[in-house]
Amino acid sequence: MRSSTRLLDVVTQYVLRRKGKEVRPILVLLSAGTCGGITETSYVGAAMVELLHTATLVHDDVVDNAERRRGILSINAIWKNRIAVLFGDFLLSRGLVLALENNAYELLHVVSDAVRRMAEGELLQMDKARRLDIDEATYYRIISNKTASLFSACTACGAISASNAPDDVDRMATLGEKLGLAFQIKDDLFDFGGADIGKPVGNDLQERKITLPLIHALQEAGKSESRRIYKIIKKRRKNSGDIKEVSRFVEQHGGLAYAQRAMTDLVGEAREIAETFPPGDERDALIDLIGFVSVRRK
Repeated sequence: MRSSTRLLDVVTQYVLRRKGKEVRPILVLLSAGTCGGITETSYVGAAMVELLHTATLVHDDVVDNAERRRGILSINAIWKNRIAVLFGDFLLSRGLVLALENNAYELLHVVSDAVRRMAEGELLQMDKARRLDIDEATYYRIISNKTASLFSACTACGAISASNAPDDVDRMATLGEKLGLAFQIKDDLFDFGGADIGKPVGNDLQERKITLPLIHALQEAGKSESRRIYKIIKKRRKNSGDIKEVSRFVEQHGGLAYAQRAMTDLVGEAREIAETFPPGDERDALIDLIGFVSVRRK
């Protein structure tokens, strides 16, 4: 990530001060270890997915006009949108070049397809936020593309780097998909409060994003009550009272419990797939990481 351009290095150093959990590169390495052993290609895949993931976060903050990321000011909040977009482009290109420099063409194909799906998922979510006509099936389609696709790419890349068995790659890809779905549902639960996650509670509601807890609550509530909630969601700006009212509505109509159960089921399915691989330290660590998704507090 070094560059002869001073501004680029300054922004890079700022990003590196507050790294995230690095779940995605860890998934690459644990999947590789579970499927036969970590190789040099595994490290290439781990670095590549973290670069591409960070690039998408930078671009997401521009799209969402977000002022904070991981508890600190976002890049666009400090250096404005033009620099943020170009920095995200730089990270994206570094990830792609890294794969080419190491002849990791199969990894490049897997991750590039995930990036395509992520863009499609974000665009579908934006369209549904404008129309407010999302149902549960569409919600799962959105989060499968925008979040689970990269998780699936991580576990698939790990398997590809360590094993020649197509079945290993397929099982790991499915494990990553289920884990990514669970991870996003947990994020959506955070939006209704309960943890310090480095972004404002109710952020999804401000952006008119209707997620699984709210979808279920709207289905369970009466028509008149649902219409009242829709009026709040349609507001251009919601105050703290609006956010609290929608959160109470979701809890009263079982939306939080319903989403929690869905997340727990997906975590269980991912764990069952992990347990089909031979026992070992990496497999045990992978199972622990799967469990972490359901109990994490940010």
